[in-house]
Amino acid sequence: MSDYNLALEDDWDIHVTDDGNLPTVNSAQGVAQNVANAFRLFTDDAYYFGEKGIPHFLIELREKPRLNILRSRLKRVALSIEGVKDAQIDLMEVDEDRALNGIAQLTLYNGENVNLYIMGL
Repeated sequence: MSDYNLALEDDWDIHVTDDGNLPTVNSAQGVAQNVANAFRLFTDDAYYFGEKGIPHFLIELREKPRLNILRSRLKRVALSIEGVKDAQIDLMEVDEDRALNGIAQLTLYNGENVNLYIMGL
């Protein structure tokens, strides 16, 4: 992880400040953004790092996803992000739209705790 990340808005898009700059974050929010991005990364999606990512096609894009396997993989991915010391993943059942929701409780090396809401995975 770099020292600074681009700050994302609620719709996960970058934006420009009134003075024309791209805002950055270098806090727990930046670590949470990195974890959320890693959760959404499919295997072979990162051009130069095809081995990174989660094989979502094999896990939760099936009729009945195996939540214990996905929970384990999400935790492994979260722990691979710089700054994350521990992660607890609580997933809820898939809703009627086949969206998986939950929460990742992250403990950072600096002692901060961050709750990352997983919606529509």
